[in-house]
Amino acid sequence: MKHYLGTTAIAAVLAASMPFAALADDEYVIGVAVANSGGLAPFSQPSFDGFSYCVDQKNAEGGIAGQYPIRLEVRDTRSDIAEAVKFAQEFVDLSVNFIVAPPDGDPTMAMGQITSPAQIPTMTFAGTAPILTSAGDYVFGSYPADNQQAAVLGAYAAELGYKSTWILTSPDAAYTQFGPRYFAAAFEANGGTLLGEGSFSMGQPDFSAIVTTIQNLDPQPDVIMTSAWEPDFPAFIRALRGAGVDIPVMGADVLDTPTVRGLGDVVEGIVHTSGGYAADGSDHAEFNAAFEAATGTVADTNYVVNGCDILGMIDAAVQAAGSTDSAEVGVALANLSETPGIMSSFTFEGTNRMPMREVVLARIEGGEKVFIRRQLADPETMPAP
Repeated sequence: MKHYLGTTAIAAVLAASMPFAALADDEYVIGVAVANSGGLAPFSQPSFDGFSYCVDQKNAEGGIAGQYPIRLEVRDTRSDIAEAVKFAQEFVDLSVNFIVAPPDGDPTMAMGQITSPAQIPTMTFAGTAPILTSAGDYVFGSYPADNQQAAVLGAYAAELGYKSTWILTSPDAAYTQFGPRYFAAAFEANGGTLLGEGSFSMGQPDFSAIVTTIQNLDPQPDVIMTSAWEPDFPAFIRALRGAGVDIPVMGADVLDTPTVRGLGDVVEGIVHTSGGYAADGSDHAEFNAAFEAATGTVADTNYVVNGCDILGMIDAAVQAAGSTDSAEVGVALANLSETPGIMSSFTFEGTNRMPMREVVLARIEGGEKVFIRRQLADPETMPAP
């Protein structure tokens, strides 16, 4: 996927190499921490593409709330948390109005520990760990949280008749550590049994020992679940299928990428969660078509449209607050309820700032994403963070 660099983004990149510009009273400044390289790049780049495209659209309409032109201050973290922390302090020193953080819970929490005391709303591009809002009262999610996804996926696994599961976790990220455990909790709440848990280190090239562990499980699990992403998931699934293990595998929204779908027979039939599905005639499909027509870039992941939805969340909060004051916007954002989005509507009220949004279930078939269904997680059965 080539990447969109709109007029606002070009200006932002140029500004990033210059001393900080003074804030004008009539502009709305958003600090954006992207990851143009490293493990978060496959999720950060399309998120920023969608975000900057819609910033251009919004500026053509007058800006945030139709009256405040948007200016972006963009910094590249290269997927390094230390860099994210450095830029968080820069954004606070610059007194930006809003901050968009990398698409993972850990750098978002690290930034939020600096930006939240300054009362600057800080929203992750696509981090889904529900504990990320524990970093402060002004830290927000944007995507369906891991425990929402787990509640829907765990219930579906039981519905398929699976009786037992084995999960693969990694302590290297909140997403990879807790996502499978939320799934196990939801699966058990629906009558399933957790047989055990394996662990991997992010970036490890060899999964043969883990595959051997799975082969030696007695009894064998009905389904394996993991929140591993690239390059770990491709390495794991190739090793698993290469060893002749055909136990069904389920995964999280990180599997919703063209590169995972392009792995061939080893991912055939894998069920995963997702934030959205561009059904024919939907607002999501119309957005994808307009984005491609305007940029020449195919929006082949949900992160593109979610990037645009993030700007919609900011705009709705500013309008609800009747102000661009960062603290007032943060409070207004936390109280938004059933607000329309392009990928799906969102509710922050009563969610501890992790928006309640529909979760999509999808299956990989023939290299394509096949829609199963979409639904909201049941708060009564959703695992606690």
